[in-house]
Amino acid sequence: MAGRDRYRDDSWDDDQWEDTGRRDDRRYDTGRQSDRDRRYDAGRRYDRDRRYDNDRWDEDDMWDEPAPKKKSGVGTFLITLLLVVAIGVFAFSGYKLLGYYMAYKAGSDEYSELNKDFMDTGNTSEKTTEKNPETDAPTVLTDITKLEDPATVRQIVEKAEHETTTENQETKSLPKLVNPVDFTELQAINPEVIGWIRVGAINVSYPVARAADNDFYLHRTFRKVDNFAGCIFENCDNSPYFTDQNTIIYGHNMKNGSMFGQLRKFAEQETLDKNPYFWIFTPNFIYQYRIFSSAVVGTTGDPYTTRFSKEDFQRFINDSAARSEINCGDVTVTTSDRIVTLSTCTGDSSTRRILQGVLEQVYIAK
Repeated sequence: MAGRDRYRDDSWDDDQWEDTGRRDDRRYDTGRQSDRDRRYDAGRRYDRDRRYDNDRWDEDDMWDEPAPKKKSGVGTFLITLLLVVAIGVFAFSGYKLLGYYMAYKAGSDEYSELNKDFMDTGNTSEKTTEKNPETDAPTVLTDITKLEDPATVRQIVEKAEHETTTENQETKSLPKLVNPVDFTELQAINPEVIGWIRVGAINVSYPVARAADNDFYLHRTFRKVDNFAGCIFENCDNSPYFTDQNTIIYGHNMKNGSMFGQLRKFAEQETLDKNPYFWIFTPNFIYQYRIFSSAVVGTTGDPYTTRFSKEDFQRFINDSAARSEINCGDVTVTTSDRIVTLSTCTGDSSTRRILQGVLEQVYIAK
């Protein structure tokens, strides 16, 4: 009995087995957890190391990176050549622009000098068109600006001194007007000068030349100097005495507004309203024209015809008045009248701008 009890005391009872089992289980679980944690930690370290290895730049990577390729000699040459060409184009463009500027300036300077030396409308306020207060006799007209008012020009002409002369093969009594142009000196510079044109509304004032063809003065100034501004010139098929049914006078449409560049302003009504006349001065006579049409036309046709049959001339007159862009007022034009057509380019090779006037009054130049 005693032995059996001793055995029982030394033996594992059921509770001890259960405790032992639980302890063994805990040791087992702990072991499994440790192994799992170690594997997990090892996996995380592996992933971290792999990311680090993939992302980092080590010395070997830096040294192994290929060096940038050097440009070939051909590529360098082409780049240099293109740069030289670009600089050359820029320099040439600058040279051409300078040439244009100098040509514009040379042309403008020449005509400014001609106006200063040979065209003199003078201080018109010091001159009079009225009767001499001492003798109460008619006087020679001196101030053309007083003759540019349609409301008063007729009365002034009637009061002026008249002289009988032959003009366009007809005997006429014409008023006298002091000639503002010194043709004696002007003809010494260029004997081909036939007149001087003045369009007061747009400050046009130039000598008019006439050559054997219509090309000579296209790119030569009045002094016959080569210049793309050219000269104001009469159509070579016209009479130099402005006696044709339609006399054509050409001038370039310069970008700086010189020559006939200002004719485009007659597309606006206010320009005509300012002054509806233009003038042509010659050594013996002075012609005053009333503007009756301003239009853009083709490069050929009636506006560039100088002589017509009576029927064709009437049609030309009607067409000219009808095509006008502006209202030129009540201006009567008949088949017995003489017309002057001023012509310039428009920038469109198929069209021209023209300004047309009918001869209203002839004066004897004094």
